[in-house]
Amino acid sequence: MFNSITGTITHKLPQTVYVENRGLEWDITVPLTSIDLLPNVGETAKIYTWLYHREDSMKLFGFATEAERGVFIDLMKVEGVGAKAAVRILSSVSARELAEALDSENIARLEKIPGVGKKTAQKMMLTLKGKLSLDEAGDFVKVVSSRSGVYAQWADLISALMNMGYEKHACEETVEKLLQSLEEDADFKSKNKTAREELLFRRAIVELA
Repeated sequence: MFNSITGTITHKLPQTVYVENRGLEWDITVPLTSIDLLPNVGETAKIYTWLYHREDSMKLFGFATEAERGVFIDLMKVEGVGAKAAVRILSSVSARELAEALDSENIARLEKIPGVGKKTAQKMMLTLKGKLSLDEAGDFVKVVSSRSGVYAQWADLISALMNMGYEKHACEETVEKLLQSLEEDADFKSKNKTAREELLFRRAIVELA
């Protein structure tokens, strides 16, 4: 799966960035908050990515930091919030402001976000309050998993399973169960993270099928 793309920014549009890498120009959907943080057109940038893939469509989302990508992924855990809505939310409020609104139970602030009504704001509060924290730089937020760090540590793997159409909660539960069954497996522990991720992915597909 894609973790990031490094290349030259050729265009900057509202919620869209074009990045050229070795003759390929990538069309990446990016929240306004990330666009502001990326270098100017003509300069080199590293964009952290998340691939949306369904039978009838494919779209690449990008972020200036891993932390913001983590918030985007966690936003999609809220019932009724998909990838497009998560981008819209992060285009209207910074990750820091979002965390502060959640921690202070500021429903009114959440309701001011375009496309977020009272019900969605309440669902965001129930799902995400206490799950976001400032990173070491104090500028952005990163996800703190409610499942013993499973989601945070294996976010790319879980996202890949979600891209295949599986429900988020089922993906998290399956990965957690597999990790528990392999915690005493010396062969699994000896593998690097990429190899462990590949093994978990294959086994999760079988479990979820």
